[in-house]
Amino acid sequence: MKKRVVAGPASLETPSPLTIGRLAKAAGVGVETVRYYQSRGLLRVPAANGGFRVYPVAAIDRIAFIKRAQALGFSLDEVRSLLDLEDGRNRRAIQSVTQARLGQIEDKLADLHRMRGALSELLHRCRQAGPMQACPIIETLAGARSPT
Repeated sequence: MKKRVVAGPASLETPSPLTIGRLAKAAGVGVETVRYYQSRGLLRVPAANGGFRVYPVAAIDRIAFIKRAQALGFSLDEVRSLLDLEDGRNRRAIQSVTQARLGQIEDKLADLHRMRGALSELLHRCRQAGPMQACPIIETLAGARSPT
């Protein structure tokens, strides 16, 4: 059987045909992940050939695209939208998906900054409280006080 080099996270030599197990290994994910991506419409399910499904080598790159997009914080629904726009011709739509995700990240950062400030203030008050005073952290978590 002729061997073909398949580039992917594992950068391994994969014999043809590329079955789901070989695809998963070449892409650096589990078989369950490949099946999950298929169920979410992110990967096509190839027709069975001789009792098993044979995947194109391009599926490795598609999985890598999905993983990189997830690493940037895109949800799988957003990844599906980006994959639908993969040819890059509809830049406005790509920018719209990306701008929406960026807005979500900025909102999350604002929440994290607010939480950091509240926790810092509570920790400061707890350190300043005398041994006979109730702990401000516990009081706040119990609902007796609201955080700053």
